[in-house]
Amino acid sequence: MTRPTPPVALTLAGSDPSGGAGLQADLKTFHQHGVYGAGVVTLLTVQNTRGVAAVHLLDPQFVADQFDAVVDDIPPQAVKIGALGNARAIAAVARCVARLACPVVVDPVMISKHGHPLLDPPAAAALAERLLPLATVVTPNRAEAARLAGVDPRELADRRSLPAVAQLLAALGPRCVLLKGGVEGGEAADLWWSADGAAPAAGGAADGAPRAAWLVEPAVATPHVHGAGCVLAAALTARLAGGATPAAAARGAKRFVTDALRAAPGLGRGIGPLGMHVPCR
Repeated sequence: MTRPTPPVALTLAGSDPSGGAGLQADLKTFHQHGVYGAGVVTLLTVQNTRGVAAVHLLDPQFVADQFDAVVDDIPPQAVKIGALGNARAIAAVARCVARLACPVVVDPVMISKHGHPLLDPPAAAALAERLLPLATVVTPNRAEAARLAGVDPRELADRRSLPAVAQLLAALGPRCVLLKGGVEGGEAADLWWSADGAAPAAGGAADGAPRAAWLVEPAVATPHVHGAGCVLAAALTARLAGGATPAAAARGAKRFVTDALRAAPGLGRGIGPLGMHVPCR
């Protein structure tokens, strides 16, 4: 009996030896979604739940060689791009990804949950110029969105400011924006913005922004949020690899992260990882 071939998702990300974020979290998320995961390592870290002690960037050509080895043999149906480190790596990855015709999710990782920089200052412009035009979906948090859009972070003090910033990001080229809004009033609300106006099936429309909608889930009271952004982008990528539309993938990824936060196992003595053994609803 011939087994069906699973969809393939490829992540380009940094390595977290504690397993909570980066490449390791992405591959766990892909597996949980029934997607075969391949991974290109972009940088190495020394970290655990208490912090990042060191970051070692890999040579961009070595990153590109890993990419070529994978896609020439196991072509992906979707790609996720995480921490890259500097402008040289961004340029190399952009050249690689431009050859593909599948959906691309860009998670513009600039700083770790513990406050350690994972992207040097000059690289933000390169990310905006080289990678965002290739993105099907970009998934910044508020601080990353402000930096990429060139606005004062204080202008994103509440949710009402997010649609305008999402529109600025969309002008840089991505087809869709999933702007992580954080927690307010007992709700975890992210803003979805789509160039084609397609909104997720659930979530209220954002005031004054016909192409935007809120993805809202109850806030989960837990300190264990290490890798939450990686898991969100990876879940979105896995669902795109499985054939979901960007809007449906975003809605499902948001639910998956909420369930994973509820299932956090409480590992480590710092900001622990999410619980990955949850259903994909």
